[in-house]
Amino acid sequence: MPTQLLLTRFLNDLFAAPVDALLRVFHIHPAYPNAPINDTFSMELLVVAILLVFFIAVRLSLDVEKPNPLQHLAEGIHEFVAEQGESIVGHDFERFLGFITVLGLFILLCNLLGLVPGLKSPTADVVVPFGCAVLTFLYYHYYGIRKNGWRYIKQFLGPVDVSIWMWLLAPLMFVIEIISHLARVLSLTVRLFANIFAGDMVTLAFFSLVPVFVPLIFLGLHVFVSVLQAYLFMALALSYLSLAVAEEH
Repeated sequence: MPTQLLLTRFLNDLFAAPVDALLRVFHIHPAYPNAPINDTFSMELLVVAILLVFFIAVRLSLDVEKPNPLQHLAEGIHEFVAEQGESIVGHDFERFLGFITVLGLFILLCNLLGLVPGLKSPTADVVVPFGCAVLTFLYYHYYGIRKNGWRYIKQFLGPVDVSIWMWLLAPLMFVIEIISHLARVLSLTVRLFANIFAGDMVTLAFFSLVPVFVPLIFLGLHVFVSVLQAYLFMALALSYLSLAVAEEH
């Protein structure tokens, strides 16, 4: 059995049996029935719990006259995401703020979690970035269809209104566009995974080899990369949304 984090062992002690039963319903047989919950999943649960506590605490402490520091933080996050949404998506950007805010905060916390002793970054496991990328892929296509109806498919056919020749090229354009959209999933996944995985490895290596002051430099760099990657993921998701809901394709 692989080495597990303390939180993972705790969750397996409590929930191994019901998790095994649930997995058997879907004909999934974990390699270690006594420990079906891995470190990545337990870290994701921790991030979700932190976000839930944060949102609940903000909701319960709202005060128009005397906003507390937690409310100021929440308002700052909202204003930043709203500015990005308005500049990238434009009209009717408000409907996407909830999803984009949660997505950005989830990725940011996942990226930073590995800096805490005894924890690890879920985004250093390729499954988590891939899941976020697939969710983003489904989300922007859903709103593209919802906004434009089945006319949304026109963006996959190229400028077919230009001439009859473009209609002849439409099948080829359709294949190219499908590949392009699937490549977005790959791009989002690899960019996030590679940067966080490399950051974790470099930080761990320097902490084990050299005195503390040198690793602190790489620790600061890892924080910067974590914030940057969360922002890039959020900005690209907004960009894909803006293209999906555009009136003309």
